Amino acid sequence: MSGEPVPTYCPLCVSRCGALATVDGGKLISLQPDPSHPTGRALCVKGKAAPKIIEHPDRLLHPMRRTQPKGSADPGWEQITWDEALDTIAERLLATKGTYGAEAVAFSSSSPSTTAISDAIDYVERLVHAFGTPNFTSYMELCGWGRFMAPLYTFGAPVPGAYLPDLDNAGCILFWGYNPSVARLAHATATTAAIARGAKLIFVDPRKTGLAAKADHWLRVRPGTDAALALSMIHVLISHGWYDDAFVRDWTNAADVVDGSTVWDLLVAHCADYRPEAAEEITGVPAEQIVDAARTLWESRPAAFYTWSGLEQHSGTTQIMRAINVLYALTGSFDAPGGNVLFDAVPANRINGGELVPPGMPRTEGFAKRPLGPARFGYATGEDFYRAALDGRIKSLVGFGGNMVMAHGDSGRGRSALLNVDFFAQVDLFMTPTAELADIVLPVTFPWESEALKIGFELSQEAQSLVQLRHRLVEPKGEARSDLQIIFDLATRLGIGEHFWGGDIEAGWRHQLEPSGVTLEDLRAHPEGVRVPLQTRHRKYEDAGFNTPSGKVELYSATLADHGYPGLPTFEEPATSPRSRPDLAEQFPLVLSCAKSLFFCETQHRQVASLRKSAPDPIVELHPDAAAARGIAAGDWVSIDTPQGSVRARAKLNTHLDPQVAFGQHGWWEACEELGLPGYPPYGVGSANLNLVLPQTPSDPISGSSPLRASVCNLSRLQE
Repeated sequence: MSGEPVPTYCPLCVSRCGALATVDGGKLISLQPDPSHPTGRALCVKGKAAPKIIEHPDRLLHPMRRTQPKGSADPGWEQITWDEALDTIAERLLATKGTYGAEAVAFSSSSPSTTAISDAIDYVERLVHAFGTPNFTSYMELCGWGRFMAPLYTFGAPVPGAYLPDLDNAGCILFWGYNPSVARLAHATATTAAIARGAKLIFVDPRKTGLAAKADHWLRVRPGTDAALALSMIHVLISHGWYDDAFVRDWTNAADVVDGSTVWDLLVAHCADYRPEAAEEITGVPAEQIVDAARTLWESRPAAFYTWSGLEQHSGTTQIMRAINVLYALTGSFDAPGGNVLFDAVPANRINGGELVPPGMPRTEGFAKRPLGPARFGYATGEDFYRAALDGRIKSLVGFGGNMVMAHGDSGRGRSALLNVDFFAQVDLFMTPTAELADIVLPVTFPWESEALKIGFELSQEAQSLVQLRHRLVEPKGEARSDLQIIFDLATRLGIGEHFWGGDIEAGWRHQLEPSGVTLEDLRAHPEGVRVPLQTRHRKYEDAGFNTPSGKVELYSATLADHGYPGLPTFEEPATSPRSRPDLAEQFPLVLSCAKSLFFCETQHRQVASLRKSAPDPIVELHPDAAAARGIAAGDWVSIDTPQGSVRARAKLNTHLDPQVAFGQHGWWEACEELGLPGYPPYGVGSANLNLVLPQTPSDPISGSSPLRASVCNLSRLQE
């Protein structure tokens, strides 16, 4: 295929940006934004680097089998056929299931928000359910809980995960722990347009980054204290009468009585402890800024908000989200034009296979400890998976992408867990530190080497109305196969092929599309996609209420209270901070957080020269005053020291940071041979792997979220 650019989209992150692909001589030459696509106003550097990634010489090209014992310096990889690989995997999984039960088998995947596994994630879950195991880990506690699951205890719905910010009509946009310039470019471009037409922006983040420079209010919150800030803003709204009285009266449980008092009276009294002056001492945000931001949130309604992993990786993640959800409820903007809206969706059959879960299936690992957390919904946390693998309860694992030992805290424990399972197969693009621990590694296609179906692009009603089949533009490298092909082929060998349309991927897509009226033939004839006429109906709660026990927005959650958790959103000091752990404060006086890099998808692509040239080294950001006190200059190699150990990074000075806060980056291991830039060992001396020295615990008591964004450290200059 060559000639005119082909309409497509980039699946490398949740933005799913519309793009135009140029192909020549069987090679992908370039990707550029497609302005005609609802998400195509811009394309990030990672998407533009796709041609370099697809052609990279380090790509995995053939199925391989380990011949040396796990833990050996040389795994002794040998090339095998696809039949050998898939037959072996199926035999080992069925043997484990037959001897120990299906629950002894686990599946894992990368996060669909940050990788192209979004092409296949529903079918991965279908495989999990059809096989009959309760154990599936996909980073829900680190990248999803705050947007999708925690809000169920307030709204009974995923807000803002499914009830998306209506940025085209919002009067005020609240981004909290979320930098769309890095994480979701379609949101960044839509927000820039909203600001141009007069919308206000409130940006809550310890770093002044991305759109914070354009914000009407940037609130520099101390990492992990976000619940105190939200409770203070609730206090300001209530004390000034800046709340939607009708919505609160009619659609929240404010009038319910708990222990002799109304929920509203309890909330008022509770939030009075977080007056702006008190909150300033906790959060570092000046009291007058708290009041001003609350005023803007009220006066510039309708308000739309979004959060992400900046709030999902704390020891208090669930309470942080509860506080922000209650704050948002007071604005009365829920499912209103310009608020957070459930846009109408293209009718489609669900295919994640929830109906295939066998009766009496054991509970997901971690359920006994956290019955309201991810395990309640069928997701095992990294912490709980590691424990089960180390205890010998999980015997076999199949991973669809995801660099588990690098993406979770306590990388050493993760390595031990993967070494302890009897059998591990990994599907991946490159040989990662996680894949190196596998018994069998399968090469997967890169997007544009295979087809993928996308029903709805989560941005606006226009975007949700689009159905697009991403066409295969180039031939797969080597023997690489798509995640979907691997899933369907493996299902057939596992004896559950009838749940996968006899191994026919197109038949699965046709089933998925059937209610929409759109056919595969339509989509193949129109690579730009097919638009289904849809119209958003707002305030749908007026018909059926909310999917909560009370049928209303739950300012007070009886569900949480009945399980021994606070019924009202509550602030607790991060479990490991200089304030909560004074025994650590002298040796580790700085708060350590971390943030995503603009140039890389999490732990991926540092071997790609076009990306690595802009970010050659791992960095740690600190205030000049903190640097001067430690004899550190910009560009110095420094040691990041935590109670768990030390890793290295280059110092980058940032005058906007709190002098008591430092920011690192996770994901550093790959070398870039083209630029002569080194890689770093994932473990041990010389490592730059931040998660090696960040703990999984103490984790959030409800969700099990790891405290990767608020821990303690000190920094010292390395003598090179």
